[in-house]
Amino acid sequence: MEQAIEEVWTMVMALVASYGLSVLGAIVILIIGFVVAGWARGSISRGLSRFKNIDATLRSFFSSLAYYAVIIFTVIAVLSQFGVETTSFIAALGAAGLAIGLALQGTLSNVAAGVMLLLFRPFKIGDYIEGGGLAGTVKDISLFITELATPDNVQILAPNAQIWGSAIKNYSFHPTRRVDIVIGIAYEDDIDKALAAIIDEMKKDSRVVAEPEPMAAVTDLGNSSVNFVVRVWCNAADYWGLKFDLTKNLKNRMDMENITIPFPQRTMHMVGAAAD
Repeated sequence: MEQAIEEVWTMVMALVASYGLSVLGAIVILIIGFVVAGWARGSISRGLSRFKNIDATLRSFFSSLAYYAVIIFTVIAVLSQFGVETTSFIAALGAAGLAIGLALQGTLSNVAAGVMLLLFRPFKIGDYIEGGGLAGTVKDISLFITELATPDNVQILAPNAQIWGSAIKNYSFHPTRRVDIVIGIAYEDDIDKALAAIIDEMKKDSRVVAEPEPMAAVTDLGNSSVNFVVRVWCNAADYWGLKFDLTKNLKNRMDMENITIPFPQRTMHMVGAAAD
């Protein structure tokens, strides 16, 4: 029994003598590595917070990326302390990363697109946009998806790559928008009288801004009507309300002035008489 204990003790002392310094060095490297990783994450987060156009989600992403990069290098340094061939380990890690990247290329493309959306900010939460064949009010922007809500309050979860990979229309970007309305009158009616009535209705609505100046003009002579285009500017939030109300008010004003808004029609001329 005493001999067995002595043999175990001798083996332990040999292991301590052989690997003691390596273990001590590995512990020191781990401590330094975790300290540096935490410092890197905090420094990057604080540095990026100084830029107003960088989202909090993006700050968290970059700071976490730096943290785990330092941790990986720390683990590689620890393995080298015990004589592990880190070159082959790095190669295997790179091959695994490549395989994972190929398997998740769709997801990674969404992450890359999410980073671009959060970095360049083509739109923000609350904007009404069109992009990737979709349209709605932006409710949330994350690294993977953009959440939209349609005008009838249907939720859309759009992959970021679909949004970023297409032309984006942001209807809320500018503070003002132009309302365009087309109205036609009969050929028999007085054009100047109709034009004066249209201008008067535009000036009555307080939502119409003075600059740029409202405009109404004859655009074309249609098949059944003389067509006017009405263009007024308003605050972006007033767009739909003004468009609906002004369309209604123009119709009522035309009725009041006894000006006809014709419907499409054709005049047929019968050539010859049908045989009995």
